[in-house]
Amino acid sequence: MRSAEADILILPGLENSGPGHWQSRWQEKLSSARRVEQQDWDAPKRDAWVPVIERAIAESRRPAVVVAHSLGVIAFLHAAHNVSDKITGAFLVAPPSERALRELPAIDREFLPIPRARLAFPATLVAGNNDPYAEAGFAEALAADLGATFLDAGAAGHINLASGHGPWPEGSMSFAHFISKL
Repeated sequence: MRSAEADILILPGLENSGPGHWQSRWQEKLSSARRVEQQDWDAPKRDAWVPVIERAIAESRRPAVVVAHSLGVIAFLHAAHNVSDKITGAFLVAPPSERALRELPAIDREFLPIPRARLAFPATLVAGNNDPYAEAGFAEALAADLGATFLDAGAAGHINLASGHGPWPEGSMSFAHFISKL
């Protein structure tokens, strides 16, 4: 599949993905990409975020391919099984662990526990091995539970602007490979 043949849904995490973030750059670059806008990026509530994601996926006119980062991954996992028949694939980046979700006061505790049921569509989960929001081994174990392919991004931190990932060319290449196999 080519990216122009899909509705690419960009799902940022806490505080959104600002200008320069790889998600914003991909949204500008990919003609079929659009951001799923949440009402409150700074104090996310599961009961508000999940229905917005479900609706965006359900309203897709072409095959839906999700590109989620951080808390966007967790919110997506809460929505995925309700709309799995509309999802062609998911590219999941740097999910925070349960510990991180508990420690961040802005995040609604209803995001816990993190869903771990096997996904009904192809998925790739990319994470750094030194992410401050996930302990070692968390992302790889989550990928295994989900039935997702795990890509170790090495010492990439949280794969955001703070960790030096604005353009993130390695991610772009990984996503291009992922979508070409759908």
